[in-house]
Amino acid sequence: MIRRYGLAKTIDCERVIVMQQIDEIGFIGGGNMAEALIRGLIASGVDAARITVAELMPKRRLFLEENYGVVATECSADVVAAHSIIILAVKPQVLEVALQPVVAEFTDQKCLISILAGVATAKIEAILGDGHRVIRVMPNTPALIGSGAAGLCAGAYSTAEDLQRACTLFECVGVAEVVAEPLLDAVTGLSGSGPAYVYLMIEALADGGVLEGLPRETALMLAAKTVAGAAQMVLDGDEHPAVLKDRVCSPAGTTIAAVKALEEGGVRAALIEAVHRSAKRSRELG
Repeated sequence: MIRRYGLAKTIDCERVIVMQQIDEIGFIGGGNMAEALIRGLIASGVDAARITVAELMPKRRLFLEENYGVVATECSADVVAAHSIIILAVKPQVLEVALQPVVAEFTDQKCLISILAGVATAKIEAILGDGHRVIRVMPNTPALIGSGAAGLCAGAYSTAEDLQRACTLFECVGVAEVVAEPLLDAVTGLSGSGPAYVYLMIEALADGGVLEGLPRETALMLAAKTVAGAAQMVLDGDEHPAVLKDRVCSPAGTTIAAVKALEEGGVRAALIEAVHRSAKRSRELG
């Protein structure tokens, strides 16, 4: 069953209260998703000086310190020891390498939020030991501009408060949906990997405009705005995308001719298969 928490702007008062309670947050890993969350947390009122990031690359540590004012260190154990909420933001392939050195620092007072693709909460709990609180999240890169879409689920030992706080954190950079853990791989295939599908479509649309004589810059702007505008109409309204599509397709008109070409090219089937293969790969990573 899916529970909708909605856009962050619809729960501003609640979010501010919860964010005030989340005084200190630590990150293991300082990549793009960690940066997106840091930006959102600071925008929501968290003191940057109370956010600590463990990052192995010196240049990346310097970048985060200079641009966001957070505390950056190369020692993950220090981060875990100092914070009650730790966000694990490393590659799935280095899960054990990242966690083993800090196992001793985890207590039942700490909650680990993992954004690792395909890695089940049970696997993380097995490394940390039974009883440890774990939340699993699959975010996506538009979180960098506050337009992310994240799916979340709770581990065996996490509390309702843990899940609510995790939702609040990710609503700082977009929307958050709570799903059953078996569906997190589907979230990965759809919204986690989805931005790449959309970028590919925007690029192809722009290429079509160039083929018909439009300047590249103009074609790209029109393509991106068209995708953004169409998506906003779906989000703002109550009508199914098929209904919106039918309204654009006049009888014997230009759009229905174009839609016929898309159907002949298998665009619909290709997108469905893309989500399926991404979800399958997520399961393999786990």
